[in-house]
Amino acid sequence: MAGEIKHPKGLRVLFFTEMWERYNYYGMRAILVLFMTKAMLFDKVFSSNLYGSYTSLIYLTPLLGGYISDRYWGNKRSIIVGGIVMALGEFVLFFCGSFYHSNPKLSTLLFFTGLGLMIAGTGFFKPNISSMVGQLYPKGDRRVDSAYTIFYMGINVGGAIKRVINKRVKKWIAESVIY
Repeated sequence: MAGEIKHPKGLRVLFFTEMWERYNYYGMRAILVLFMTKAMLFDKVFSSNLYGSYTSLIYLTPLLGGYISDRYWGNKRSIIVGGIVMALGEFVLFFCGSFYHSNPKLSTLLFFTGLGLMIAGTGFFKPNISSMVGQLYPKGDRRVDSAYTIFYMGINVGGAIKRVINKRVKKWIAESVIY
């Protein structure tokens, strides 16, 4: 096409990275209280307070992560470290779910460790990935605005596919824990 705007290949990578990160975040939030009350057997008040604290820290830690990135590590290293730490957090949370019947103390330790890793990883990842979109282009490039539009569509797509997939997961968790 004659009027087609070409973007760097890195935009596609950032789009899908952010899409899956947002799917993961919103998807986990959707089932977190259900998991705490049905599987971990925490009471509803404690689960709700923990959920609020988790969400607050997810949005607070990027201040520290952005500072460390700006002063010491740079964007690329912060995104990689943040992504790895978040992935470790997800694996730890997955294993936590494997032990909640056989070893509740270990399961609780893994649960809080996993949440902590998710919080720390997001602190490094989130403030840096958006700014990397602008770094793909030379200063004054007119494609930057459309690049951010494409990038932010990744956030919306991640949130949308979460709804489809998590309906099934939520139902499965509720049925497998209750019965």
